[in-house]
Amino acid sequence: MVSEDLPPALNTCVNKLNQDESCRGHEYSVHYYRMKNVTLSADEALIEQARLVAKSQHKTLNAAFREWLRQYAAQSGSGAAFDALMRRLADVQPGRHFTRDEMNER
Repeated sequence: MVSEDLPPALNTCVNKLNQDESCRGHEYSVHYYRMKNVTLSADEALIEQARLVAKSQHKTLNAAFREWLRQYAAQSGSGAAFDALMRRLADVQPGRHFTRDEMNER
């Protein structure tokens, strides 16, 4: 089954899976995400050091960067989530004032 939405190389892989008798009776799905290329500038030694760190984690530098980018982008939403939580809890009253020791008690 050839899909026009997939690149030719990926269609070849899907076709091979469909023809393999050991794969029959099982369902396989292929996920394809379009990625945008980004060009960055950084110190050459820093890039090589980052590449070695990624390799030690069994990742490519691209995979490590995508992971960092997801985490970095998620930080912007955490402030909004905190603000929304504070608005929802604005009406909560403890009923009395706590001493400094009580507030710092763990």
